[in-house]
Amino acid sequence: MASEGADEATRRAWRELGFFCGRDSAAKEWRIVGSVKGLRKFAAEIRSYASNPAHDRLSEYTQFGPAMNLEIGTSHQTEITEQWIGGPLVDLLRLATLIEQSAQHNVVGKRIALRANFSPMAPYELILDVRDDAFDPASADPTSC
Repeated sequence: MASEGADEATRRAWRELGFFCGRDSAAKEWRIVGSVKGLRKFAAEIRSYASNPAHDRLSEYTQFGPAMNLEIGTSHQTEITEQWIGGPLVDLLRLATLIEQSAQHNVVGKRIALRANFSPMAPYELILDVRDDAFDPASADPTSC
């Protein structure tokens, strides 16, 4: 069992990130949970990665979350797998725009599936779980509550 200090560090890391990302292996989905602002921060992180020409080589990646469990990376085709969300940089930029367009205040309380619009043949779904402005990303982490 993790110490209280480690739990607090994890909670603080989720709050600084602004969103929670977790994988449900049984459902084969990645869940990105956050307020509209938090989900737009996720989109901004993807946009920042995809806008960096140094990331144009296959298998380049960045990681998210206190456990660094979600990777966003460069691949020859779009994909959402148990390891990562990957694709050519231009498609990752498209994903960032799709997230920005999907994360709106009028969809608070909804779960938005993005696989069909990003990587229809991917084995995993990508879910945006849109919460209200008061949402605490740490509350979505079952290991730090």
